[in-house]
Amino acid sequence: MFPGNRIGRKPTIIGARGLHPRIADRFDLTLECIRRHYLGEPSPLADVLLRYAEFFALFRDFAGYVKFFLLEDLVEDDGKAIRFFHSFADFSTPAVPKNRDEYLEYLRLSNAFVSARNRRIDEA
Repeated sequence: MFPGNRIGRKPTIIGARGLHPRIADRFDLTLECIRRHYLGEPSPLADVLLRYAEFFALFRDFAGYVKFFLLEDLVEDDGKAIRFFHSFADFSTPAVPKNRDEYLEYLRLSNAFVSARNRRIDEA
């Protein structure tokens, strides 16, 4: 889903998303950054996504990226919004759940997405 080649000795997308405190390696937040990339909007990963603009251009738009990687179960409103695994307010909320209940809900939603995507892969 992400190119692994380093550009200019700078972090890859995987490295940047794992180390950024507003993303904390969360796939849903990374996908929100990618959605914003296609719209030309700012995000915590804007710089690294711009370095890989040629890769993202292969899919033409966010809908193409979502369709290619079978991510439909993580978007709503025809790709205008992401189904987040944890509360989200424009990257101002903590990326990591702060208590047991938040973590269990995050885990439930994350696992539900993985199961839904696995079903999509089986059907493809």
